[in-house]
Amino acid sequence: MTEISLNEVFERIWALADALHLPELTQGTHHGTPSLKARSAFLGRLRDADTFAIHCPLEEKPLLMESAPNIYFETDHYKGWPYILIHLDTISDAELAHRIRLAWLAKAPTKLKKLVEPKA
Repeated sequence: MTEISLNEVFERIWALADALHLPELTQGTHHGTPSLKARSAFLGRLRDADTFAIHCPLEEKPLLMESAPNIYFETDHYKGWPYILIHLDTISDAELAHRIRLAWLAKAPTKLKKLVEPKA
């Protein structure tokens, strides 16, 4: 089996994020791994080749982990923080794009959010 690089794994995440056409959504690095940012606000990062950590309101985490434990989880490191871990091999592209959009809406500066029309 060929080992896949973090940058290759991140290509999927970036393709989905880029297709959302969110203002000033950029790639960066965080703790040495590829990440997403809205301007300078951190949205999420590739934790390893199988896991993406993304912003998620604390009140949503238990519901996500209970309703889809095959996709969403947390480790002790993330308890009490507004980030949830995603198993990349089980999440659909549509769901991952949705989580990216929600993270952008939560973390982007107000001026950027005003550039995006609300979806009905």
